[in-house]
Amino acid sequence: MFHLKVATINLRNRADRWLKRRHLLVAQLVDAAPDLISLQEVSFPIGQGRWLRNQINVRISGDSKRPYRLIQKRKNHLINGYHEGIGILTRLPVLYHSSLSLGYGGRIALRVNVQLPTRQTVDFVATHLHAVAHDRQARLEQVIKLTGWLHDTRRVPLQIVAGDFNEIPKGLAIEYMKQSFRSVYEVRHGHEPLATFPTALVQPKRPYDGAPGLGWAGCLDYIFISPAVKKVEQAAIFCDQP
Repeated sequence: MFHLKVATINLRNRADRWLKRRHLLVAQLVDAAPDLISLQEVSFPIGQGRWLRNQINVRISGDSKRPYRLIQKRKNHLINGYHEGIGILTRLPVLYHSSLSLGYGGRIALRVNVQLPTRQTVDFVATHLHAVAHDRQARLEQVIKLTGWLHDTRRVPLQIVAGDFNEIPKGLAIEYMKQSFRSVYEVRHGHEPLATFPTALVQPKRPYDGAPGLGWAGCLDYIFISPAVKKVEQAAIFCDQP
């Protein structure tokens, strides 16, 4: 039986002292050694995704080109797409990849279909939803479109959706996702994590649902699995060491 390890992390573009924290991020990703990594807020002007891939690969193998391959996609927006997008790092062979426009400033979902050593294939999907805190209907629209795409276009039984949903566990978008997917953290622990935002490096500066901006924390990031993924052996917050 093949044990698949996946992860999701919002790189936060160049914010939160990127130049100081980037090597810490590399070290913790190398230690965790996921097979698949969903990346959000990837800066394209500084080649952030390529830099991260190269650094991880060199530490593991001495070769910047292996074992991880990077698939990335700019936001579907003239201005926002210049600045950032999302990406996936994979150790597994890629059979094909595709993307879906989710609107609201060029938000997208990126799907990579990979092959396991068992010859089964898995859809691994990275996404980053609309960020305006009170605009829950927009995120609901986005996940309706996302799940419809995954169910109707080149569907495979094994699917994993990972990313920054910008929504709390009781939000409309998360409740909708759970109609056809399961949250790995909730499966393993019986509840969602108390918080995935902010990181240990910085305090948040924006309010969420009327909460004071300074000191607000909550669960906004998730990994969802389709019913065909039968077992979750472990689920934990990672990259949380300052």
